[in-house]
Amino acid sequence: WVQLVESGGRSVQSGGSLTLDCAAGSKIDRTYTWAWFRQRPGKEREGIAAIDNDDKTTYSEFVKGRFTISQDTSKNVLTLQMRDLQPDDTATYSCAIEWYPGGRPWPARDLGYWGRGTHVTVSS
Repeated sequence: WVQLVESGGRSVQSGGSLTLDCAAGSKIDRTYTWAWFRQRPGKEREGIAAIDNDDKTTYSEFVKGRFTISQDTSKNVLTLQMRDLQPDDTATYSCAIEWYPGGRPWPARDLGYWGRGTHVTVSS
């Protein structure tokens, strides 16, 4: 079991930038995939970016080039740098981790550990 706590969400203007952090309450090691998801108002939760223990990254097409995922395993922190934010990026952003995901790039809903999320509002 691991506790994940997201931070950094706030209101920003369209075109702005924001950095989100996900702090893990225990050591992140072994084989894993660690990812950011978001849930926009009235929409299903969707994967944004993932990174694994080999630093291999996966991005959804709709954020590629605008968002960057990174990790600092010495501090057990996952980071999402977001730029050129648009109103459609308004959402609750959550992080999740799954150990030994069997090659899947994204943590499975029922097999991973999830944070409670941090809210980002982008105004035009």
